Amino acid sequence: MRVVVVGGGEVALRRTRTLLDAGAQVQVVAPEQHPDLAALPVTALTRHYRRGDLSGAALVVAATGSADVNGAVVRDARAQGSLVNDAGDATHGNWRFPAQAQRSGVQVAVTSGRELPLLAQAIAERAAALLPDEAILDGWTARREASLTQPEAERAASLDALRRDIRQFVGLA
Repeated sequence: MRVVVVGGGEVALRRTRTLLDAGAQVQVVAPEQHPDLAALPVTALTRHYRRGDLSGAALVVAATGSADVNGAVVRDARAQGSLVNDAGDATHGNWRFPAQAQRSGVQVAVTSGRELPLLAQAIAERAAALLPDEAILDGWTARREASLTQPEAERAASLDALRRDIRQFVGLA
């Protein structure tokens, strides 16, 4: 999927990393770009945004720090039918990045709607604190795999016990 990120600061860097992790092909357009962007597998256009930069993009991110430039990017993206995220004002776009937390191979993503990204981030951080360390997760995985080889009645009982243990671990039991 082709994605265009317009902007070259910290926010653009974070969004670009997220998009690359998801397998996107990212083009970054900005006259000044965060030094860490140079180490990423992106196509970099070191100049100001031009309308044609969005051609063929399935998703566009406006992260310039300028409401005027972000507004132009959002209008152009919408006009060509692209999904668009306005990093400066989520209400202007039609696509949002969720707050994310990851630990021991478990990833949590939270969105609170357009107006409360700080709430989503706080919830994601709280969820990350509840995630098990690798040893506990490995134990649960082994128990689940072992239960799948059992006869149906024993399997159901084993999975119920595992479910109770997990719920207790995260404070729901």
